[in-house]
Amino acid sequence: MNVRIALAGNPNSGKTTLFNALTGSNQFVGNWPGVTVEKKEGKLKKHEGVTITDLPGIYSLSPYTLEEVVARNYLIDQRPDAILNIVDGTNLERNLYLTTQLTELGIPVVIAINMMDIVKKNGDQINITELSRELGCKIVEISALKGTGIMEAAESAIAAAETGKTVPMHTFSGAVEHAIAHIEEAAVHDMPEEQQRWYAIKIFERDEKALEKLNIPKETFAHIEADIQAAEEELDDDAESIITNERYVYIAQLMKGSYKKRSAGHLSTSDKIDKVVTNRFAALPIFAVVMFFVYYISVTTVGTWATDWTNDGLFGDGWHLFGIGAGQYEEAITDYAKENIWTEELSATVEDAAAAGVVGAGDLLGAIEEEDFGGFDEAYGTFGDSLAEAGFDISETVEAAMEEAPDTSEYGVWVPGIPVLVENGLNAIGCADWLSGLILDGIVGGVGAVLGFVPQMLVLFIFLAFLESCGYMARIAFVMDRIFRKFGLSGKSFIPMLIGTGCGVPGIMASRTIENDRDRKMTIMTTTFIPCGAKVPIIALIASALFGGAWWVAPSAYFVGVAAIVISGIMLKKTKMFAGDPAPFVMELPAYHMPTFGNIMRSMWERGSSFIRKAGTIILLSSIVIWAGSCFGFVDGSFGFSSEMELENSVLGLIGGAISWIFAPLGFNNIKATIATIMGLVAKEEVVGVFGVLDFEEMTRLAAYSFLIFNLLCAPCFAAIGAIRREMNSAKWTWFAIGYQCVFAYAMSLIVYQLGMLFTGAGSVIGVIFAAAVLAFILYMLFRPYKESNVLNADSMKMNA
Repeated sequence: MNVRIALAGNPNSGKTTLFNALTGSNQFVGNWPGVTVEKKEGKLKKHEGVTITDLPGIYSLSPYTLEEVVARNYLIDQRPDAILNIVDGTNLERNLYLTTQLTELGIPVVIAINMMDIVKKNGDQINITELSRELGCKIVEISALKGTGIMEAAESAIAAAETGKTVPMHTFSGAVEHAIAHIEEAAVHDMPEEQQRWYAIKIFERDEKALEKLNIPKETFAHIEADIQAAEEELDDDAESIITNERYVYIAQLMKGSYKKRSAGHLSTSDKIDKVVTNRFAALPIFAVVMFFVYYISVTTVGTWATDWTNDGLFGDGWHLFGIGAGQYEEAITDYAKENIWTEELSATVEDAAAAGVVGAGDLLGAIEEEDFGGFDEAYGTFGDSLAEAGFDISETVEAAMEEAPDTSEYGVWVPGIPVLVENGLNAIGCADWLSGLILDGIVGGVGAVLGFVPQMLVLFIFLAFLESCGYMARIAFVMDRIFRKFGLSGKSFIPMLIGTGCGVPGIMASRTIENDRDRKMTIMTTTFIPCGAKVPIIALIASALFGGAWWVAPSAYFVGVAAIVISGIMLKKTKMFAGDPAPFVMELPAYHMPTFGNIMRSMWERGSSFIRKAGTIILLSSIVIWAGSCFGFVDGSFGFSSEMELENSVLGLIGGAISWIFAPLGFNNIKATIATIMGLVAKEEVVGVFGVLDFEEMTRLAAYSFLIFNLLCAPCFAAIGAIRREMNSAKWTWFAIGYQCVFAYAMSLIVYQLGMLFTGAGSVIGVIFAAAVLAFILYMLFRPYKESNVLNADSMKMNA
């Protein structure tokens, strides 16, 4: 027998944790029909034919939000065999509001009271027997986090599905019950008996969606309306408020008879922590410190160690297994470099280059003085060309000496990297040069350059999953509401931005929870300013290649994104299109708890796997296109193919050269940086993929940081642009959003580069004037008096057409 169980509950009640525990990896993720709200279904472990549907987290079955509409439509149209209602035991009174509505649907209900371990730890008591009798359904105590009682709850729901329906025990006041009885008789008497009461209550509340579905004749509705008005006059309130108030009165009676709180009036552990982390003055500095350490550890320390091994070992020449022989090789290559590479002539050339201010010469000189061959080799690979172009060529000495250098594979246990294995395999079968170049340089080089940064992303996702699961991020949404509200945004805008740290697409889709149209559009336009997982490799590339792994680069990228959101919020709210008060923000603050290892790993993998899948599709195709564009071009006036083609003569080089002037004021008008920026529109990871195929071209540190800012803030990838189009539901608004993001990114990069050049004494007069003018305009918009407007103007309305 097939059994369908709907999992329903409030947000942050532990519903998703319970769903994951019951289904494990047997999950199917999609979207509800016609909307972008995520739909999750799964097969119950060790039970054949039992499907669990994880409904969106909702507070009631009133159709005020998209999540509530989706959940309600599923329950009344699909009518699952049973409802497993998960209730937060630490917030019992508020959670029971939804329960009173679920028991009226005529579907068997089993209540799972979650977080009972915390309830008992606090010394509180819930009389399960009495509460079950009053509600008319079975109640099971569980801890979704620890896994206790969860299978009993699921099996109770299966048993309830087989035995019948839940009869609501709650009755309203006499006037309301009188009207409901008349409604049942007049309008819904031909419906199944178990559904009549729920529809009658909705008609009494004048629920628009229920009335639209039932299509009651005018004469009948006029008769019903008279009964509703009579109840409203007797109780001196509107129908919907009457039902709401009487539900809470009923719940208060339940709480009085079945719930005893030991520490009434005392602060819980969560409350004590909140007094610090949500403090008006300390909250923001604490959040800044937390995010600093998250990005510092993810990108600069632990994540970098793993990424270095992936890039240099797995997708490089190879690595010493368990480090066996690594020390011997370093000692041998350092001794060899002292005698054959770091000659007096080469050292003098590097010293002259450093004195002349050539980019990278200081890194080379430092590596020589510290006798660090690894650092020298990395700096030479990055900046060797810049020295040669400046007239300080050391390539002849280095490359001649490296031909006789010790072979790392001869020391210890050496494991060759993927490129080496692939190259050996291609050579063994006599593969054609063009195909070998496509596979090695295009596919392995491009995709490998992106996948090399997966460890950093996974470390970042682990930290974010921990902060979300333990309850801290819910507090930050509350804290940010207070701050965002001053800048014209709602705290609801922070939720999409938080989701956007994994990927901008679901972040943009999450904006649907914002009812206010102005706030929703502004959130869509600014969400992608926060660095998503695909931008982490760009940050890591710039930090490692140009700043020597400096600790401040990665955290600064996150705070640049936050600053961009704040600045945009202030400026846009002072335009007629977006003027108006932000929507109110209500959010549940769950009790702090230690998340389970399994939940953190599952959350990390959900985010990380989407990135890896993209590497096998979009990034793979893009890497092939980049390789082909760099190998096809014009040589001696004729079009042809050459794996040794100069980039300037290739198709890719011609395209990049034609538009590179656009980025000259930003400091990165070279062909490779231009191509990387354009390919970033396909997928942000391709910014790194371009340098993986074409090699890294030197830039000054200031230009590199300008390049980083522009690529962080400009229009997102094609997938995110598609999400913007769907959520905006307007081509004009989509183009407006893309245009604003690109112009804003250009303005920020222009200010950083041109004013930075001014402070270094190498600024361009024209560039500085333009940068100062842009900065003055932004400051004017920031400090311009705010003018209230409660309606969208005509131009804005036209854009929706």
